[in-house]
Amino acid sequence: MSAPPPALPLRVIHRGWNTFGIATLTQPDGSTVQRALEDHGEAACVLPYDPERRVALLVRQARVGPAFWGEPAAFDEAPAGGLDGGEAEATAIREALEEAGIRLARLEPVARAYSMPSVSSERLWLYLARYGQADRVGPGGGLPHEGEQVLALEVPLDALADQARSGRLPDLKTLVLIQALMLRRPELFAA
Repeated sequence: MSAPPPALPLRVIHRGWNTFGIATLTQPDGSTVQRALEDHGEAACVLPYDPERRVALLVRQARVGPAFWGEPAAFDEAPAGGLDGGEAEATAIREALEEAGIRLARLEPVARAYSMPSVSSERLWLYLARYGQADRVGPGGGLPHEGEQVLALEVPLDALADQARSGRLPDLKTLVLIQALMLRRPELFAA
């Protein structure tokens, strides 16, 4: 489902891949405050998992956020991408094919959530999706014309669960999706 026009006026200070601006927010008491806002629209994210082999499919790509803090830029996460006016489910399916080379048919909704509501308008649609080896139909890799250099990785579910439990899974959307899978399908994580 595509987003309606913004309800909050924004004084744009930069427009590019992201739009940055200053918004006027009305407080509960009626007063107003100025807040910085980053907007790049809605996104969809899917965690493909193979219940037979007990693996999940993640993608590794360079991310500026970790690099800013001096951490490795190579970042493992569930496939995701912007809706660009399209539907959330169709976007998740498209991104899984583009980034991870996986054909998904059915998605299980997990949540619609905000990644960083204090400074970003990004609304994420989160999904789980089963796959099997026959669904690996391409190499993935992302779209080179968008500057993407993506590596698809199958990771054992028990390793992801261990990372989630020990606080070593740094991508928030992937963490939420692994925890949702742990709650919904605990038998996949049993010894």
